[in-house]
Amino acid sequence: MNIFTDFEQRVRKAVEAILSARGIEGADLSRITVEPPRDASHGDLATNAAMVLAKPLGLKPRDLADDIAAKLADDADVASVEIAGPGFINLRLHPAFWTNHLHALLIQGLDYGRGASTGHRVNVEYVSANPTGPLHVGHCRGAVVGDAIANLMGFAGHDVTKEYYINDAGEQVNVLARSVFLRYREALGETIGEIPAGLYPGDYLKTVGSALAIRYGRALLEQDEAEWLPVVKAYAISAMMMSIRDDLKALNIAQDVFFSEKTLHEGEPSRIAASVEALRERGFVYQGTLPPPKGQLPEDWEDREQTLLRSTDVGDDVDRPLVKSNGAYTYFAADVAYFADKFARGFDEMVYVLGADHGGYVKRLEAVAKAVSGGKAEVDVVLCQLVKLFRNGEPVKMSKRAGEFVTLADVVEEVGRDAVRFMMLFRKSDAPLDFDFQKVTEQSKDNPVFYVQYAHARARSIVRQAQAEGIDVSALDRVDRDALARLTDEGEVALVRKLSEYPRLIQSAAQAKEPHRLAFYLYDVASAFHGQYNRGKDQPELRFVKPNDVTMTAARLGLVQAVAFVIASGLSLVGVSAPEEMR
Repeated sequence: MNIFTDFEQRVRKAVEAILSARGIEGADLSRITVEPPRDASHGDLATNAAMVLAKPLGLKPRDLADDIAAKLADDADVASVEIAGPGFINLRLHPAFWTNHLHALLIQGLDYGRGASTGHRVNVEYVSANPTGPLHVGHCRGAVVGDAIANLMGFAGHDVTKEYYINDAGEQVNVLARSVFLRYREALGETIGEIPAGLYPGDYLKTVGSALAIRYGRALLEQDEAEWLPVVKAYAISAMMMSIRDDLKALNIAQDVFFSEKTLHEGEPSRIAASVEALRERGFVYQGTLPPPKGQLPEDWEDREQTLLRSTDVGDDVDRPLVKSNGAYTYFAADVAYFADKFARGFDEMVYVLGADHGGYVKRLEAVAKAVSGGKAEVDVVLCQLVKLFRNGEPVKMSKRAGEFVTLADVVEEVGRDAVRFMMLFRKSDAPLDFDFQKVTEQSKDNPVFYVQYAHARARSIVRQAQAEGIDVSALDRVDRDALARLTDEGEVALVRKLSEYPRLIQSAAQAKEPHRLAFYLYDVASAFHGQYNRGKDQPELRFVKPNDVTMTAARLGLVQAVAFVIASGLSLVGVSAPEEMR
């Protein structure tokens, strides 16, 4: 159902025939594309075939374009072919093609645009916040972007696993345990005073401390830190992860796997040690020294021999330390073991959704993938820029409960899950995002999530109106082709063309890991649909429901149903509801 892929194959077949007649064999046709023309007035499809092939083959673009155009003109679905500029080829398709495409779309319904199974196994890891506090609005964007990427890739035909990496090893969880222990003492009646520097000050830990007091009474007070620390740490991590899961659930996110970093350090040998040793056997690990970092030399820099990953051999800027001066493994060593675990689980591609401050991780993760998998597994790192919150144009103050930031739960509670999810995608993830509470809740065209949801609600309302007029709406997914052929108005045909872009959009957005493309597309579909509806206000003959013309009404209701299918499908991938009505 991807008409662009279909015509790409037709163009290549035509080119192969032309080149064969010229005695040219083995030409690289991979750069040929078919896409919507930038200006809809130029036609339905455009191909660059002559432009990308002429120079490598030593031909004139215009001459090659003439030959290709002549071949394509013989295609039964092509009404006309035009050559633009130095060799771009624009195609116009017969009305019957669009009728058949709309008919097929209605039959496929919500599965329209779904790709066939590729067998490609993908792991998408996102959020992965330290379990030391509530998720904040910065985590929110990565959560939505990661979830939408996973949904898109699954719909495109890949076997996708959504994963959360729990950073439950390292000093930050010891700090969490000590912070909770302080609140535990407070819950038992002690006056703790000002929270000491270095501990987490947020009030959210009061409930954890109180729950700990209920469970253990005063027993933990009688123990040394070495005894109570592991107990409190395990309890605190469990409590915080429960809170994080609840926050994610409120955002309509449910990961398949919660992977514990701590498990990488356990056992003898640990999985980290085993991964490092496996790379050593393959020549990727060595003992050596690193050159001093560029610029001012840090006070703690040591010119000493270290255990290093030879990551520069696989594309990194520098070789990376695997063992600290105290003999403990570095965080990077855990990254190596974690990737090795994913690869052992059979994933072909690993997607990491990280904050923009993790830009330095891109090359090192790509290097790890090459070293561990021997180039058999892909890595994609998606970076999410900061989100700035505003209310009526003024910056939003920090949450008192969190102590240092605005929580994800605060934002979802105020404006709703749908507004949060859609607006977090209505800008490319690597660009900063301004989120204004007032704008995302107003009912206007300027509020994208309202505008798109209203389009779906309007489509359902039109169907209900038709039913109220006594028209049978029970078989809108099976409207007769002859009836659909009556959709000849330029706005109706343009709407069908816009819907036909959906399968291509799914594939390209999934491949590029850019879910904002889907949000933009849904807005464009909504705009086209609202525009056609408004034309009917001024021109009664264009109204979707015409009780005196049952056949035309059936055709137009089929078009309305197709719009509803595409919007509902797209919104589900974004993680937003498709309302039946809006008040």
